[in-house]
Amino acid sequence: MNWALVPQQFATGILNGGILALIALGIVLIFKSSEVFNFAQGHMLLLGAYVTWWFSGANQDGTEWVSWHPIIALLIALVVAVLVGFLVERLALRPMSGQPLLSIVLMTLGLALFLEGVVSILFGTQPSAYFPTPFPPSDVMKIPFPGAFNDVVILKKTLVMSFGVAMLAAVAFAFFFNYTNTGLSMRATAEDHELARSMGLNVPRIFGLSWAIAGVIATAGGVLLAMSVGASLNLSTVVLVAFPVILLGGLDSFPGAIVGGLSVGLVQELVKASSFIEVRNSADIAPYILLLIILVIRPEGLFGQKRIERI
Repeated sequence: MNWALVPQQFATGILNGGILALIALGIVLIFKSSEVFNFAQGHMLLLGAYVTWWFSGANQDGTEWVSWHPIIALLIALVVAVLVGFLVERLALRPMSGQPLLSIVLMTLGLALFLEGVVSILFGTQPSAYFPTPFPPSDVMKIPFPGAFNDVVILKKTLVMSFGVAMLAAVAFAFFFNYTNTGLSMRATAEDHELARSMGLNVPRIFGLSWAIAGVIATAGGVLLAMSVGASLNLSTVVLVAFPVILLGGLDSFPGAIVGGLSVGLVQELVKASSFIEVRNSADIAPYILLLIILVIRPEGLFGQKRIERI
């Protein structure tokens, strides 16, 4: 291993992990409120990123359709995400009330394929390197660090901004879920749907709100990710990395999603810097190896709740 590269890879891994943590939070929210593992989160992310891209600049051929300020485009994408969340609850989730959990999980897989088809039809299948960013790709921060390569750690300003936004969103989200009446209602609904109904809570409305918030989180994560890699249908595959993040931290833990995201991002970057690992795509495999190690030691994840049920 080239130890001079470790500080650079460490910093980059932590920054990338912040975006993974934000994406994982949306999946954890759906699971905590409805006990449904949402396999469509990556495609909700994809839709949000493309809506922002389309309203803020150009199509895949470079010809402008609309050219609004990126902030306005992002707000439009967030509104679309909220509407999609409520529509999913009303048209897909509510009719399946009382059905086996596996059926609902398969519904989310079907929703993922549907959203990918919608994005392909509306925006095309060709990737675009263009995506509005507040900083040019070459705009970097140089932080003195003795022992690093050239005694300096270089960070892209776009990546630093993305990490800051992701962490602020995660803190605000955790506060909402733990200290507001709506958030506490979601937690109560997740524990027992029938008991929540008996207490007067509107469970379908809470489910719809959960999906809407998850859509907002997915859109934010998609935009932050697209600012680094551009807009393409491959954005949805980031959810494959979010799965080990969630299982590593714990399916029902918001702090676990954050710690898991930072850990996975860090491990991926450190593996890239490891000269003794010559396996192809080893950085993609590393999160799953880390997950297996943690699950052997602690099956419920680092911060997951250990549930004991009497039979």
